[in-house]
Amino acid sequence: MEITKTTILKPPTTTTTNSNSKVPLTIFDRAAFDLHVAVLYAFRPPMPSNSTLISALSTTLLHFPHLAGTLSIDPTNHNLPCIHLNNAGALLVETHLPITLSNQLPLLDRPSPDLVRLHPSTQGNVPHLLQIQLNRYACGGLVIGQTAHHHVADGQSMSAFYRIWAELARGARAPTPPLPFHGRASVSVPRDPPRVAFNHLEIEFKNEKPKPPRARTIESLSVHYTAEFVSALKTKAVERCSTFECLLAHTWKKITAARGLNAETTTRVRVAVNGRARMREPGVPMEYFGNLVLWAYPEMRVEELMKGGYARAVKAIHEAVACVDDAYFKSFVDFGDVVAKEEEVLVATVPEAGSALCPDLEVDSWLGFRFHELDFGSGGPCAFLPPELPVEGLLVFVPSCKEVGGVDVFLALEHDHGRRFRETYQCIDEFRSSM
Repeated sequence: MEITKTTILKPPTTTTTNSNSKVPLTIFDRAAFDLHVAVLYAFRPPMPSNSTLISALSTTLLHFPHLAGTLSIDPTNHNLPCIHLNNAGALLVETHLPITLSNQLPLLDRPSPDLVRLHPSTQGNVPHLLQIQLNRYACGGLVIGQTAHHHVADGQSMSAFYRIWAELARGARAPTPPLPFHGRASVSVPRDPPRVAFNHLEIEFKNEKPKPPRARTIESLSVHYTAEFVSALKTKAVERCSTFECLLAHTWKKITAARGLNAETTTRVRVAVNGRARMREPGVPMEYFGNLVLWAYPEMRVEELMKGGYARAVKAIHEAVACVDDAYFKSFVDFGDVVAKEEEVLVATVPEAGSALCPDLEVDSWLGFRFHELDFGSGGPCAFLPPELPVEGLLVFVPSCKEVGGVDVFLALEHDHGRRFRETYQCIDEFRSSM
């Protein structure tokens, strides 16, 4: 790989940018991972030229000024963390690879440390909140490596960013509505008086506690569930069961079996829940740009999970997610207001890189973000994946780029557990229990 150019990319004009504007991180932003999240997209040729993509990207940043800012502390506001809208720009790296994309595609089947060269580094103090690397192959194919700081945006937000970038690259003069909604303050308005009804200082945040155990040898792997498999699985679960619920129930069971856990052990899954569809009065538009995710924690005893049918596991997942409702999100907003006034240092309960979650799991669903339909002018990507999964027990559900209705699951397990999981992940349990 040859790095041909490195640029700090800024919007084409700064007339609407107030360099003194500091936007406080919401309590949702502060609960998210404090790191850059990387993803890779691979596109077969023909693809637009780098100059076309870069021009469209620069214009896109006009609609996403937070991604061109920097993280800072606001001494005038309780020393709270904030986004400084200073138009510092995004890091843009261009590379050339003297091979064809088809040679690279086998490597893009699963996360791997070998893939980190396809995106800018996320190690150490990364000053830019958005980093883009355009990896151009000898055949004209392209792999876009992107990293964005999670304190600035969640997956829903970044899907909107990519939609607009792709539209402009295809020649649109302006993005079609809906445009991003940047009213961060409006989603964090506490009630009067605040009513904190849940123990958020133990659920989403924590006092400093002993670090979780380090994983021994983490193996990153991926599995593909066909549309036919998903359909068959739903018949084993329950009517009106979502694709995510049935696949999570199945994968939870198979990973638990692969880990060989004691029957009396309790296993739970940390499930990301998008608040945009759950907060009411006044509500939050789906176009909100920022973080608006909390977590559900379905849990079961290993014996109950393994001997019960799919319906029981699906029910546990469904009921836990249902509890993270409007009342829960409103309580979390009130909690954020209380701790801001007390200037309390918060430590998010997100797992640290290199840690092991066993006997538990953490799952993110990207099934609704439509990343697999991203089109810069020559069709959707032929591969889309997170290049690294640094936490044992982390799963990411992604729509398949290869099959309509299929799902790819990227996960990280200890080596022996991963080997046993691969042997059984396509086996559907041949029993059905009542709810």
